[in-house]
Amino acid sequence: MSHSANAAIAEKPASTLRGASLPKWSPWAIAAGSVAVAIGIGLAAGLDSKVQWGLIAGLIFLGATYVIAAAVEGRRQAKDRIATGLVWVAFLVAVVPLVSLVWVTISRGVKVLDVYFLTHSMGIVADSQPGGGIYHAIIGSLEQVGLATLIAAPIGILTAIYLVEYGRGKLARAVTFFVDVMTGVPSIVAGLFILSLMLIFELEPFGFAGSLALAILMMPVVVRSTEEMLKLVPNELREASLALGVPKWRTILKVVLPTSIGGITTGIMLAIARITGETAPVLLLVFGNRFINNNPFEGAQQSLPLYIYQQYAAGADASYARAWAASLTLIAFVMILNLVARGIARWKAPKTGR
Repeated sequence: MSHSANAAIAEKPASTLRGASLPKWSPWAIAAGSVAVAIGIGLAAGLDSKVQWGLIAGLIFLGATYVIAAAVEGRRQAKDRIATGLVWVAFLVAVVPLVSLVWVTISRGVKVLDVYFLTHSMGIVADSQPGGGIYHAIIGSLEQVGLATLIAAPIGILTAIYLVEYGRGKLARAVTFFVDVMTGVPSIVAGLFILSLMLIFELEPFGFAGSLALAILMMPVVVRSTEEMLKLVPNELREASLALGVPKWRTILKVVLPTSIGGITTGIMLAIARITGETAPVLLLVFGNRFINNNPFEGAQQSLPLYIYQQYAAGADASYARAWAASLTLIAFVMILNLVARGIARWKAPKTGR
């Protein structure tokens, strides 16, 4: 073969099986165009709600994505892009209300949120007057949630251990059934149950009564999360320990629990975050208090959710500001709990390296 023929073969481009495809920046360009068109439609139609503009933009984005992708890449790839677009639109639909809620809470809550607000109670300050704080509500919430955790966490963990490691037969099925039922019990029902006991024994409202109701709400969450974490522990670890002659209770204590402690702790933290914002049981059992009460076993107490409800129900500008500031404090507390749970989960996660 001559040298010129070899050169011609070398210069011929290699064939490829890849078809035509849209550039990587095409979704962003389609999204920008969809937003511009949606704004134009909204202004022309006189739509004042930005939510309507967003929904129109989402529909235009999905339709334009399918049409353009089908023309360039084919219908099969267009369907794939539509599925991806639906995921992104659903994500934005879920995130936008959350961001809006956080933004409104921060913008309104920072007006009175300062050191004075965090270190003083309402005392003799009327709801219609400026001033006062949430120190008494913070103390009440910490004590009530802390006592509820001390009650619910051990019971929930031990129940989950029984269901996973020992539970067989009718008793285990009955426990599982009642845990499922308790998971869906409204918070007001738990409060009414404790209230009926208080009426039977002629007890006055006190903080520990709220802790009992919160513990009832917390236990099924702890049981379910702990049960799932224990099921993730490989059976080979249990069998290896038992093969060495280690008793089952010691295998659970030294092998199973340490392996799943990160997930168990995360579940407990999430359960605490779940009960921290409960208002109905506290309203029935704790009753609220404008002054500081450090004793949860005697006298009415305050809590952050109840404080927010009472301040917003007062209807004054000053009480509205205090309600938003207390809401911001409660959101920050729950966020800190979630961050702590994630940190503990990473710290206690099993090491996967060699």
